[in-house]
Amino acid sequence: MGLDPGMTVGVAILDLSGEIISVNSCKEVSRSEIIKHIISFGKTVLVATDVHQPPRMVKKMAATLNSKIYAPYRDLAVNAKNEMVDIYLHQQDNLHLTRRSRDFEPVLIPKNAHERDALAAAIQGYKKYQKKLEQIERRALDLEIPRDMVDDVKIRVINEIPITKALNATLEIIKQKNTPMNNKGIGSPNDTPNGNLRVTSPTPPVGNGSKIISGLKNKLKSQKKQIRNLQKKNSIMGNDLQKYQDEISQLENKIQRLQYEYSQNILHQKEIATKKAIIRGLQEKYNYEKGLRQELEDQLKSIKRIRAMELSREASPVKIIESFSKDAIREATGSWNIKRGDVVLLKSSEGGGSQTASLLVGLGVKAVLTTDKMSHQAKEEFEKHMVPLIELDRVDLEMADDFAVIRSQDLEREVDQWKQNQEERKKKEDRNKLLKIMDDYRSQRKRSTNNF
Repeated sequence: MGLDPGMTVGVAILDLSGEIISVNSCKEVSRSEIIKHIISFGKTVLVATDVHQPPRMVKKMAATLNSKIYAPYRDLAVNAKNEMVDIYLHQQDNLHLTRRSRDFEPVLIPKNAHERDALAAAIQGYKKYQKKLEQIERRALDLEIPRDMVDDVKIRVINEIPITKALNATLEIIKQKNTPMNNKGIGSPNDTPNGNLRVTSPTPPVGNGSKIISGLKNKLKSQKKQIRNLQKKNSIMGNDLQKYQDEISQLENKIQRLQYEYSQNILHQKEIATKKAIIRGLQEKYNYEKGLRQELEDQLKSIKRIRAMELSREASPVKIIESFSKDAIREATGSWNIKRGDVVLLKSSEGGGSQTASLLVGLGVKAVLTTDKMSHQAKEEFEKHMVPLIELDRVDLEMADDFAVIRSQDLEREVDQWKQNQEERKKKEDRNKLLKIMDDYRSQRKRSTNNF
């Protein structure tokens, strides 16, 4: 039997062959009415529920009906219950069609969720014992056990008695029923030589009647005393049973309360953990925004100081580039707003070529301060576009936070000196070119004269 307790109680009853014999539900019904409905179908062997922890009503119903309780190892999900019931109903329909009998009524179908839950519990409980019950059917058929006694074997097996032992017990009962009485005494038949029956009545010895009566009286007195003792003991045990049932009820209430408190505590802990994670995320975001704001404020202060120096014309700011690469130049341009007429410092000149140099040339920088040797291709690119390259050890450079400062007078001197050197180098190159042309001309004239 499957039971779904609540304001609306669902009851589903299966027989020991798995046949659905009742599916019903009723709102606000008393326990006695439920019990009356259940016992109208016969003896209850198993009370099944669809949750892992059997509800109190299920436990009380099982105790009243003197039945076992079946509970799944975990609560059955709604989808699982619906699928289980649909498959079982389909199997029952197919079974009825296979039997092709008019005696079978249509399969009962649950009309609401309570009936469906109760039927799912009953099906789950039946399936636990289904293989054993089917094995009993086969073995009982082989042993020629009457159909009306097969259910007795099934009941014993459900109550944890091994199949073989249960079958043997039923066979013993059948044997006792089929064995004729062979007791000698009053009313015992005895065969006569001609096949008729005669009855013998043993006569008690004369003089022993008073002793027998006295013995029976003593025995009766003893049995009455024993009955009183048993009744007294039964009363005490009844009181103890009631006491234990009250204690069990109190413990169940306590367990339910503790489970509720535990679940509430878990929910509270989860809520706290979620809020902590949110706070931690906001704190990290705040720290990041704070750091970014500080960095931008520092950059703004540096830019303001650079702008002030540019306006004063006594000192010139030098914007620093960490390395001679395209990425470093783009990053410094974004941070320091490198523009036409600015002076830049390359902390490292390694790795850069003509294309890297062309980025700074394109920005229109006034001069480039270097700390080490630059590649020949990059140097030619700067000289080609007349961008002065000044070695750092030739000027007095002062560091100011993330940028440097050079005296405008020193800068102009070095720029002029570089330009003058470039002009002299160009003049020297032009003179050498002219001398080479003249030498080539003389050589050509000389060859021409010799030919004549």
